[in-house]
Amino acid sequence: MKKSRSILLWVVAFVLMLVLAVYQRMTGPTYPVSGSITFNNEVVKYKLPRSNDGPGDDIIKIKVQNQNVLAYIKYKRFKSNDDWTVKQLKRDGDYLLASIPEQPPAGKVIYQISLVDFTGNNKTLTAEPVIIRFKGVVPPYILYPHILFMFVGMVYSLRAGLEAFYKGNRTYAYSLFTMNLMIIGGLILGPIVQYLAFGAFWTGWPFGHDLTDNKTLLVFIAWIVTVFQLKKHPERKYWAIIATIVTIVVYLVPHSVLGSEIDYTKLPK
Repeated sequence: MKKSRSILLWVVAFVLMLVLAVYQRMTGPTYPVSGSITFNNEVVKYKLPRSNDGPGDDIIKIKVQNQNVLAYIKYKRFKSNDDWTVKQLKRDGDYLLASIPEQPPAGKVIYQISLVDFTGNNKTLTAEPVIIRFKGVVPPYILYPHILFMFVGMVYSLRAGLEAFYKGNRTYAYSLFTMNLMIIGGLILGPIVQYLAFGAFWTGWPFGHDLTDNKTLLVFIAWIVTVFQLKKHPERKYWAIIATIVTIVVYLVPHSVLGSEIDYTKLPK
């Protein structure tokens, strides 16, 4: 009976991790803006990027079969005193191609694309401009282990909370695993990823306000306190439940909110 319940709790923890991971990814400011509009009796679908992993310009492809339809992109560096730059999209068969110039890591560009026909009718793809952030290249052998450790750590954190809720005797072991996974994934590999992507190892407290770094720190503190409490007082299993709740709340905050960005208005001209 205990074994079957343990397996069920692992399944629950894994499914919850997937739900939280998908939610965080889809609600974050780096998830592409997608949708469709109707223009000249044609449904035009679009997927506008909000993150570029570099190097090079970001190329956007929009399928518009009507050869009489043109498109224009206006853009400027985000947080800058730049004027808007307006360029016509190039046509390549059924596709219109827009190019957003490459920026240094953490540099952002705000842009908006409009469709125009020969009669002068025009329509923007999105009501508001889209912001894209450029990143440096993070090698897969660094990025994938970071993601893996964070996801597995999330599973163990949920499992530890469930174990504590049912007063299981492996609460301390699961909490210790969670803490160690968070250290490797969040506090060791995380800053390396941050440095390669944006040129800084840590931009959270006390050096900045990067919410991703601060979330990592908060989760680590919650679990290290839990581990020390359970080591001294094994009966205080509620600490694991508290740490699990903290972890869930943190993962409900969209990824990359208040992330690294360049303020071009503060750079020398």
